[in-house]
Amino acid sequence: MNYENMPNKSIMCIDMKSFYASCMAMLEGLDVMTTPIAIVANFTQPGSVVLAASPPMKERFKIKTGNRRFEIPKHPEIKLFEPKMSFFIEMSMAITRLISKYVPPECIHIYSVDENWVDLTQTAKLWGPPEDTAKEIQKAIYDQFRIPSAIGMGPNMLMAKLALDLEAKKSGFAKWTYEDVPTKLWPVRPLSEMWGIGKQMESKLNAMGILTVGGLANADLNELEKKFGIMGNQLYHHAHGIDLSTLGEPLVKNSALSFGKGQMLMRDYHTRKEISVALLEMCEDVMRRTREAGYVGRTITLGLSYSRSAITKGFQRSKTIAVPTSETIVMYKTCLELLDEYFAGEPARQLSVRLTNLESEQSIQLNLFDERKEQRQILGHTMDSIRRKFGVTALLRAVSFTDAGTALKRDKLVGGHLA
Repeated sequence: MNYENMPNKSIMCIDMKSFYASCMAMLEGLDVMTTPIAIVANFTQPGSVVLAASPPMKERFKIKTGNRRFEIPKHPEIKLFEPKMSFFIEMSMAITRLISKYVPPECIHIYSVDENWVDLTQTAKLWGPPEDTAKEIQKAIYDQFRIPSAIGMGPNMLMAKLALDLEAKKSGFAKWTYEDVPTKLWPVRPLSEMWGIGKQMESKLNAMGILTVGGLANADLNELEKKFGIMGNQLYHHAHGIDLSTLGEPLVKNSALSFGKGQMLMRDYHTRKEISVALLEMCEDVMRRTREAGYVGRTITLGLSYSRSAITKGFQRSKTIAVPTSETIVMYKTCLELLDEYFAGEPARQLSVRLTNLESEQSIQLNLFDERKEQRQILGHTMDSIRRKFGVTALLRAVSFTDAGTALKRDKLVGGHLA
């Protein structure tokens, strides 16, 4: 591969180690690197998910993100905390403000609450070599907030991310160049260890005889494009460490606009009636955002994951309707049709709904046989206006006040967790 005309910048990708646990450790005067800490979504639920764990919690007690509260051993050294999402967000913003003292805002790309890309290409005259600047930022974050971090550096955003995930998260700092691709990237196996490749894609590539990133880099490009389209081209070039995206753009581009919502239910939902309550609330939220953006959609997708105790796998199924819509009830009824067709009757724990195949709201054609369609559209926008002014819970359907409703409880959360 000829890298002569490829981007060759000084990009760093910085990740705050065990961010939630580190924030709580700082707040409580603890050392996140020596104290076993777990952030548990909700103390009142034994099955509540572990959102974050400190390194000692992972190494000594084998508890990590995704474990359940009942799996945490009773040990006097273990410290358990509920999340303080507002505080975590404030800390994330404070760290970003610190980074902005070294580079202008347009050189920072916020990837998540605990991870950023930073372009240090033009900082040499101010702060010296970019590598030294990256380490200085890392030290400043720890000195000010006592939050340890890991940094990957590379000639583009992808390489910086790969250096972070595949090396720096263990060593603290790693810098990769294009010359490192054959020795550091190509041996990676399984394929899902590489950023941007999920388990399903890994299975499809394995079926083609591609088991390593090196195998992907040396695969036939035409065959990859034939099977995966533009994604095949992207996979091939990413396997060579090539990424043409710039800060502010996603590394994996997806032009398909959609509106969706997913939630982990607060308990197992055993019946269709309970599940339908949560689905109605979720459809309400998705369609509100769809209307506010001025869109209607044709394809409705329902996803459902069962409880850990279930023996059946979850499902994700879609249905395309004849007339594009932004009406809550239309989406809800379609989701119920999918639920009735694919629901196995086992306890449900996670739901997702999504509207795709979008077009402008102005494209809706008049239906001479549906005289109340215009009235329903006006009603939907009126309800949206009330919720914008007085809050999303200002208008709720009656089912939200039943035991299966989640809207009232989730309105008090930030990012789905305690504020």
